[in-house]
Amino acid sequence: MRRSVIIGTGSYCPPRKVPNSEFLNNRFFADYGQPVDTSQNERTVGKFQEITEISERRYAADDQVTSDLATLAGERALDSSGIDRESLDSIIFAHNFGDVSADNRRCDFCPSLAARVKQNLKISNPECIAYDIAFGCPGWVQGVIQADYYLRSGDATRVMVIGGETLSRISDPHDRDSMIYSDGAGATIFEARETDEEIGVLAHSARSDTIDHARLLWMGESFDRMNSDGTLYLKMYGRKLYNYALTYVPGVVKTSLDRAGLSLLDVKKVFLHQANAKMDDAILTRLFKLYEVEEIPEGIMPMSISWLGNASVATVPTLIDLVARGEMNGQRVVPGDAVVFASVGAGMNINSIVYRWV
Repeated sequence: MRRSVIIGTGSYCPPRKVPNSEFLNNRFFADYGQPVDTSQNERTVGKFQEITEISERRYAADDQVTSDLATLAGERALDSSGIDRESLDSIIFAHNFGDVSADNRRCDFCPSLAARVKQNLKISNPECIAYDIAFGCPGWVQGVIQADYYLRSGDATRVMVIGGETLSRISDPHDRDSMIYSDGAGATIFEARETDEEIGVLAHSARSDTIDHARLLWMGESFDRMNSDGTLYLKMYGRKLYNYALTYVPGVVKTSLDRAGLSLLDVKKVFLHQANAKMDDAILTRLFKLYEVEEIPEGIMPMSISWLGNASVATVPTLIDLVARGEMNGQRVVPGDAVVFASVGAGMNINSIVYRWV
């Protein structure tokens, strides 16, 4: 049987660190036409950190765009894999806003970002098919699901899946939610391996809820409508999104584990999209309750949000790379470990993959 296994990982976390203190002078609005007294900013920022655990985040340099961050992550994944880059059969790039320049906040999608990365990596092979997917924050996980189908079918032998975003470019400085967002990219190379072992991608599941939930994340003008120039920014109904995630994410993860023939008690790590710490902790708690387990194993869910923020599709592949390289204190994976990759985001979409480390 052909199994999809990870042979290389890479990530790029921009060096520009933005601490919470940089938001203290922002003019925030609670909603359209509802300004927040600036004298309350210190309390607002403090409460934000208490809930999300974000103390700083990373922003791209002014001369960088999303495809630049992705190229750096992809180069590192190639280096760690040791393969000939011309042997890649596909590059799948998950993002939601294209390349957004620091001085022009319009989304640039043409040509595809995957094509730009392929060009930047100097891959000339015309049979390496490069394309993008937009699936909200779960885009990278969905890209891996697609790659698994290609690899298992025999249509591909090696696929690079990238998740990258520069959310700082599409966040409204007058919206308190803007403090959540950050920039980054992560890349992972999967290879088809003929084996009878239960390794690599074991199973996956996904769901998409649009009737009542499609616009929990949406694009709208700045909350400071009096001074708006019509530019659209990322907006969200935070409380509704939180409730949706807690209601449905645990079940999707359990479905993927059921399909793999495993229990949550067999899982060593849960790589969950770094949305905010409070929500991720609540999701994990509800997931364990499905298995009637009260005591959650310490360290089972690696977290980078406190210092990297929420970089959408980049969070899961970045976490995987940092742990694989031994760059997160107290976090490691070894061959034979069963792990879960899961995410939730705009759409609303949820997905989960069960993977056995090689």
